Amino acid sequence: MMSCLDSFAEITRQDEPLAPYTWLKLGGPAQYLIEPRTMDELAAVLQCCQKEKLPVHVLGEGSNLLIRDEGVSGVVLRLNNGDFCKVEVDGTTVKAGAGALLSHVISRSVAGGLTGLEELAGIPGTIGGAVIGNAGTRSGEIGTKVVSIDVMNHEGKIETLSSEMIGFEYRNSHLGNAIVISATLQLSEDDPNEITKRLRKTWIMKKASQPLSSQSAGCVFKNPRGLSAGSLIEQSGLKGTRVGDCEVSDLHANFIITHENCTSDDVLRLINLVRSKVQDTHDIELELEIKTWP
Repeated sequence: MMSCLDSFAEITRQDEPLAPYTWLKLGGPAQYLIEPRTMDELAAVLQCCQKEKLPVHVLGEGSNLLIRDEGVSGVVLRLNNGDFCKVEVDGTTVKAGAGALLSHVISRSVAGGLTGLEELAGIPGTIGGAVIGNAGTRSGEIGTKVVSIDVMNHEGKIETLSSEMIGFEYRNSHLGNAIVISATLQLSEDDPNEITKRLRKTWIMKKASQPLSSQSAGCVFKNPRGLSAGSLIEQSGLKGTRVGDCEVSDLHANFIITHENCTSDDVLRLINLVRSKVQDTHDIELELEIKTWP
């Protein structure tokens, strides 16, 4: 039986292992992994998925993602070609494709003498992922710089949403399953030397406090209001706690480090252990910041 997906054979891989595409290097295969090269191609793929009733997931840099061992049914999209990765600076406005790396957008804006993003230095991932999860630190979050975003719906139509319509909140937005294709950010001018100094300071603090050289994703849990998830986990005596081949980082308790034979199931078991121990010790229920598929 022919499927409309057959016409995208050039950009499709079936039963493609997803582990190599994630920071945790874990997880099973995608039924279909598709990498559109143009907006029109993306629209056609989405229309086909709608017709075939195939679920669609968008995979960015895989830095904030745990994919289960059994993999993902339906279509996994990667927007890592051409226009999807473009970064344009116009005065104090930066327009970045969803597939552009956040780190690249930060360095482009700093090079252009624009301030506003340097506190996000060291946060991995793409602009699309950063916007959906309102990526940030204690010093600021990307949502405060977003003027608007372009999204494509599952019929392949493009809409522009203002920042008010996005509904930014702590490490979250109200975008649901709309597919972000670009974001427009409003920054401000500053002395390039001052910006670079702040950028360096952010990096030095990150390197000192987070296990950047180990195999890990970003923070696993959201910080409960006014509290630090890392401190709560540490106070519960969980630093260094190991399940299977993963453990709670000794450097920062809100990171999970994975070792060679680790499975997604190990990580899920460790997450559940941490949650129940923090619940017992502090009577606080930790919410996941990391996304899990499916």
